[in-house]
Amino acid sequence: MNPQDPLSALHPLREPVLVGWWPPAPGWWVLLGMLLLLLLGMALFLWRRYRRNAYRRQALRQLQAIQAQYRQDGDSSRCIAAVNALLKSVALVAYPRRDVAASSGREWLAFLNGALDPAEQLDSGFVDVIYNPHSRGPDLEQVQRSARSWIRRHKGVGQ
Repeated sequence: MNPQDPLSALHPLREPVLVGWWPPAPGWWVLLGMLLLLLLGMALFLWRRYRRNAYRRQALRQLQAIQAQYRQDGDSSRCIAAVNALLKSVALVAYPRRDVAASSGREWLAFLNGALDPAEQLDSGFVDVIYNPHSRGPDLEQVQRSARSWIRRHKGVGQ
């Protein structure tokens, strides 16, 4: 030991023990709990929406079956009548019966077109062909696109 150098008498510095990551502080537990509740709420919301829209998926499958039937038999008036019946059944699921069940003709067409963009709207030939199968009907491709769009986009009660 050198009396001229008092620092030489000191022991080496001890480094503190590193702070471990486990167990986390209480704030992290609270944050984890809130995150789990949020994820559970989101999963519940998505599950309910999925189940609530089951009728839409079924209607889109039925629309594809109508298209396939039309490709087989080529009967456009039957195809349009089937699309109209499908749209009516979807509307009865999504809207109150008193608002939809008695709708027909121009009123029914206005109801359907109310949920569609102007480029996708059904023309008046859609309802004309339903009541007079020998009249010149609308373009079936346009009817199919409009029906698909309406099934996907309409906003029923509580949606």
